[in-house]
Amino acid sequence: MYKLLTGLILLLAAVTAQATVEVVATTSTMGMLTRTVGGDAVSVRVLAPPDRDAHYLQARPSMMAALRRADLVVAVGAELEVGWLPAALQGAANPALNPGQIGYFEAAAQVELIGAGGPADRALGDVHPTGNPHVNMDPVRMAQVGRALAERLARFDEANADRFRANAEDFVRQVEQRLPVWREQVSGAPGMIAYHEDTSYLTTRLGVPVLGYVEPLPGIPPTARHLRDLVRELEGSEGVVIRAAHHPERGPRFIAEELGWTLYALPLDPPLDADARAYFELIDQWVKAMAGTL
Repeated sequence: MYKLLTGLILLLAAVTAQATVEVVATTSTMGMLTRTVGGDAVSVRVLAPPDRDAHYLQARPSMMAALRRADLVVAVGAELEVGWLPAALQGAANPALNPGQIGYFEAAAQVELIGAGGPADRALGDVHPTGNPHVNMDPVRMAQVGRALAERLARFDEANADRFRANAEDFVRQVEQRLPVWREQVSGAPGMIAYHEDTSYLTTRLGVPVLGYVEPLPGIPPTARHLRDLVRELEGSEGVVIRAAHHPERGPRFIAEELGWTLYALPLDPPLDADARAYFELIDQWVKAMAGTL
């Protein structure tokens, strides 16, 4: 009996040691950061496919099932997922993941946001009064979020706290090493036309001029008049047009052809199972496109 009891205790200890923190990430970038910081001590499920606009998803039963089993949800925040995440959390009936609880983590809440404090006036388009939510496009802010995420994961798995912190610091170092290279690549770039304000963090970080937007207002489809006015304003100048892969092509294509500029279509998030390398490769693509060398 003693040997049996001892064996059961050892087995239970082994199972406990191998337990992982079950994390649901709203986007593949948030999934990437969770894997990078958590390593093999976390299990990650991503809700939003990287080829979809995370503004406009719908809450689905599969999302609710994943959230029901999760210890932690890692969201972008700043109302990016406001159209579907609250409904998915309600359907999951997992109170530990509700905002304000240990199981709810927002990246946007960990960093200073561009455009915070603006008017909540829908006449100005699809505005976010708490600030621009697209922090995933700024590696420096993502590194800051990584540090905060390490501390949150440590509350679930204190035994791995030092590993989480070390992984987060390694991500910080990688960003610091790459940042001067990215800035050098876009040095002297004439500027770009973007479709939406989802690139603002990266262009601001690297000092790339944004010459205009395909959207007349955030989230508002372009009119023919707006596109013609944009072409007229920039005629004779140089630059590139870049749209996120999920945005419509027609408007950006018209502008690029009229101005004789190169048009690029790039994802805003890395693949579903991305690691830090895949994220940096994504930023590399955007930097080369901004420089016109992709």
